Amino acid sequence: MTEYEKMISGKIYSPSDPKANELAHNQHDLVLDYNRLYDRDPKRKELIDKIFPNHKGSIYIQGNLYVDYGIHTTIGNNFYANNGLTILDVCPVTIGDDCFFGPNVSLYTPLHPLMYQERNQYFDESINRYTDKEYGAPIEIGNNCWLGGNVIVLPGVKIGNGCVIGAGSVVTHDIPDNYLAYGNPCKAIRKITKGDSIYKNKDLW
Repeated sequence: MTEYEKMISGKIYSPSDPKANELAHNQHDLVLDYNRLYDRDPKRKELIDKIFPNHKGSIYIQGNLYVDYGIHTTIGNNFYANNGLTILDVCPVTIGDDCFFGPNVSLYTPLHPLMYQERNQYFDESINRYTDKEYGAPIEIGNNCWLGGNVIVLPGVKIGNGCVIGAGSVVTHDIPDNYLAYGNPCKAIRKITKGDSIYKNKDLW
């Protein structure tokens, strides 16, 4: 198994792997080009198709996007993300259909050892360079989810279908389908029901 294959499989790998570095640098260049374009520039779609080749349909991402790779992220149809989306996809990230992200949402799949003796850089004679030990865990977000501003989703988390994650939450554990969840750490507060319909709030009409 190559270092790159270890990385996307969630195994301990060397981030100094030349293949992974080359892919990441290429994607970072594309993201930089994307962030320099005006909102209505038709080149944005062409770049999004290269940054996220596994997106499945309509997608709109405001500027100041950042990804580690993009190619390890699958995005469903009708996706919208506000300013400041960050996806660190050393492991796969899956986002379902009809998802909306507020500003500064971050999805983090990388992990590092807790012990500094295992986390610090060391010289690897087999590749003749300094490196360190890293690994990761995938993130899954279901269909019809809304993540509020400044939400952080940590490695290995699964968010079910129809969830709303409140602004500023740090999601450390799985969230079941159709739940309102918020906090740091994020907790499933209650199920979303028909009683939450905006049509029941006369002040909005």
